[in-house]
Amino acid sequence: MRTGKRFQLRLARALLALLAILMLLPMVQTFLYSFSSIPEMKAFMKTRGSRDEAAWMEAHLSPHILSLGQYEQILIKDHTVLGYFINSVGYAAAILFGQALIIPALAFGLSKFRFRGREVIFFLILILMLLPFQVTMVPNVLTLRFLGMLNTPWAVVLPMWFAPFYIFLLRQYMIALPDELLEAASMDGAGPFRSFLRIVLPVCRPVLGAAAALSFAENWNLVEQPLTYLSSRPELMPLSTVFNQLAGENTGFEFAGAALYILPALLVYLFFQEDILSGIQLTEMK
Repeated sequence: MRTGKRFQLRLARALLALLAILMLLPMVQTFLYSFSSIPEMKAFMKTRGSRDEAAWMEAHLSPHILSLGQYEQILIKDHTVLGYFINSVGYAAAILFGQALIIPALAFGLSKFRFRGREVIFFLILILMLLPFQVTMVPNVLTLRFLGMLNTPWAVVLPMWFAPFYIFLLRQYMIALPDELLEAASMDGAGPFRSFLRIVLPVCRPVLGAAAALSFAENWNLVEQPLTYLSSRPELMPLSTVFNQLAGENTGFEFAGAALYILPALLVYLFFQEDILSGIQLTEMK
């Protein structure tokens, strides 16, 4: 019986390793292709979409000649991609900063304070979480135009500060925290604000880290919101909205731009990896 279990465990590990390799292969190829020369990449991209078997796009795992020409182009010579990259960094940082100030406090209020209309507010948050962007797009555009924020960076940043999914996620986690913790802190003279900072936030660190990583991934990949809210200001677009345009122009430095775009998300995941795993485990336990 033990031999059978060991075999099943080894088989499961082998299958998971194979799946991991298949999922990571496109990202690895992207980083390797980013060290190809620009002429090589232009010739390679010309074969994209060809239906002629003789001219079919032939993938290779490594460039023929190692070159930093693509990175020199986007970081030194042509600042177009770098400008869009800076826009993406600005949007992601501003959104995460606003969410860090608003969402944990709002989730704490909805989970540990009893007041008239609390359940109604939470129900409305659930409705907003279930509605796709296409449904709320027109009301958002009308509201942003009324506030004078349309075609400004605030049009992208401000609506994301109140992301309903993360309010729901933190509220469901905080509502399971024992009330005795807050009662003991209150007996020691700690008010709600101090209890929130000194007790609730440290206890919720795993789920806060997981929410921050998921939020960054969402904000880093914004496409529909910028295209809708910044239609008259293309210079304010994030990098996530221009990849199709770069590939269509066959600039030769598409892969360096893609590698530059992937790197921050990869670093954020590695930084919050333990929090993400801890948050998932604690959620399953609950």
